Amino acid sequence: MMINEILRNKQRLRSKIWSEMEQQGIAAFPLPCRGRIPNFVGAAIAAEKLRQLDEWKKARVIFVGPDSPQKKVRENTLKDGKVLVIASPKLKRDFIILNPARTIGMEHFASTIKGAFQLGAVAKLEDIPRPDLIVEGSVAVDPHGHRLGKGGGYGDLEIGLLKRVFGDIPVATTVHDIQLVEKVPFGEKDEKISIIVTPTKVIRVESHT
Repeated sequence: MMINEILRNKQRLRSKIWSEMEQQGIAAFPLPCRGRIPNFVGAAIAAEKLRQLDEWKKARVIFVGPDSPQKKVRENTLKDGKVLVIASPKLKRDFIILNPARTIGMEHFASTIKGAFQLGAVAKLEDIPRPDLIVEGSVAVDPHGHRLGKGGGYGDLEIGLLKRVFGDIPVATTVHDIQLVEKVPFGEKDEKISIIVTPTKVIRVESHT
């Protein structure tokens, strides 16, 4: 499949997911969800399901993308006494490190981008601690671990940078069930997800698929 055709198919799938989420009342603030990693009804439930996994429980450091549906994931990271690393939006200001000891009682605020900048420390990639788990948002994902972002390429860039510096790290995404589709178009440089968590299920992607 030609690259341009893959890009067109990706955009068609994004538009389909955004439309369905808004039409069915699944999309949550901020709205409209078009053009975003869409926040969704049940995002907190998915975050709690992720919190029960062994990968989460064993992790000392968790990297979480900056998007709205992962806010509860970021909050839970700090509440569970783990170091939280966030990518600044569009990586314009590198990464932010939050020490849970410095955010006690302020986890809700610290999990916002504004709060992270106020309470955390901005750092270059080479200065952040090695994450034990990466959590990214998605517009869509399939059972083979192919992930579709909003089109800017930042999720793939974040995952790729972290793996290049720190080696293989499990990558999870939290999404609504409607965002789990049969097949996501993908290219050679697209990074894969290893754990998919929805409000109703956990899917572990087999490494050979």
